[in-house]
Amino acid sequence: MLKNSTEKLNFFKQAFNSEEFRQNGHKIVDILADYMEKASSGRLNYVLPPIEPDEMMNLWDGEFSAEPGKAPDEMVKKVVKYSNHLLHTKYIGHQVISPLPLAALFSLTGSLLNNSTAVYEMAPSVTIMERNLIKWMSNLIGFRENSDGIFTSGGTLGNLTALLAARQAKSGYDIWTEGSKDSAGLAVMVSEQCHYSVKRALQVMGMGETGVVTVPCDEAYCLDTEKLEEIYEKAINEGKKVIAVAASACSTATGSYDDLEKIGEFCGQKGLWFHVDGAHGASALLSEKYKGLLNGIHRADSVVWDAHKMMLMPALSTAVLFKNSESSYEAFSQKASYLFEKEAREEWYNMAHRTMECTKPMMAFNLYACLSVYGTKFFGDYIDHVYDLTKEFAEVINQSPDFELAIEPEGNIICFRYLKNRDEDINELQFKIRKKIISEGSFYLVQTVLRNKAYLRCTIINPLTTIKDLKELLDKVREVA
Repeated sequence: MLKNSTEKLNFFKQAFNSEEFRQNGHKIVDILADYMEKASSGRLNYVLPPIEPDEMMNLWDGEFSAEPGKAPDEMVKKVVKYSNHLLHTKYIGHQVISPLPLAALFSLTGSLLNNSTAVYEMAPSVTIMERNLIKWMSNLIGFRENSDGIFTSGGTLGNLTALLAARQAKSGYDIWTEGSKDSAGLAVMVSEQCHYSVKRALQVMGMGETGVVTVPCDEAYCLDTEKLEEIYEKAINEGKKVIAVAASACSTATGSYDDLEKIGEFCGQKGLWFHVDGAHGASALLSEKYKGLLNGIHRADSVVWDAHKMMLMPALSTAVLFKNSESSYEAFSQKASYLFEKEAREEWYNMAHRTMECTKPMMAFNLYACLSVYGTKFFGDYIDHVYDLTKEFAEVINQSPDFELAIEPEGNIICFRYLKNRDEDINELQFKIRKKIISEGSFYLVQTVLRNKAYLRCTIINPLTTIKDLKELLDKVREVA
């Protein structure tokens, strides 16, 4: 029991002791550096610890002692041991990056400074970094000088923010103040392959399932632009008020890029908001070789772009970019006198006017700092490398008669399946193969179903993954099958 205020102060001073922080920091960085070398060199013999959830529960205490107990470095060693190893070259699963080690150190800096970037007074430096990143990314898209935007916590919130702005701009009245009053339900047209967060956003906004108007895909799993007019007219005839089209660049399941030129042209003709979910694929704008996949993105009214996917940043770091700066204020219009002194449009430097968050971490710092250190070509070269590697892997699969591709990959997502065991249900076989590989932890890959056919799915996202790793995956699939 602490007896007096001096004793209490000394107790807390110890927790903030700079020398203790230095010693713990050296220990933890050494552990992480050793882990990084082991994971990226292939000396770590599993990607995912082969432990079921019930067993994992037994490894972590459910109660906490009132007194100090665990050593910080031992906690780090344990969490590293029992985590999914994205740094491993055989991690080819979800669209979650193995981040730049330098970005992790910048994250440490941001965590210690803990400036909340929703209000300029709380984060003066990073507010300006964020502002400059928004302008830089908008320029890459091809937006005019009048563009604007913000960073937010992930693509799900990014899509919600953009679609809230679309609703405010296209509903025909101030829906934020007056509430929904349309007899015709508002609706947004989306690809059948759109990310679930787009549909979730529309339902969170109260538009319901009827507010999601699905447009079928073509053979390449891109939104079928030939069906846009037909689907639009059908929705109108059903009494819906279509306000927007949401395109994918690229889709999550197959990595297919929608035809942004044609969709943008359609939206222009109909007076619809054009939103591009570029969470995964917008980073291809940095590649001279692959930026053509995004032709037409300049037509968009809003774009979501995740830096924590294809720009090698730790999660979360999502830019929401608007062609018209006025639109960036449309989603949220509340007043809070304890935070803001002026109208939102006069306070471009107070990001809370335009984000869901009131407390917002220094998510722009990592990206700004890494771009400053490495230069933009580094990131374009990374895109070229993983997109090229995926195409090389596709060629290996095409030359293997016991495998088939779903489609030729456009980016770094690839879907394929094993065919040899034809006496067994082919779909069920893919699920069994994946489950067996995951259970032993030798690779981490996922699965998807496309038009009632099951496929193994890989996102080739680790810059250190090689064609040798991918050929070994095919051998592993054969062995397991």
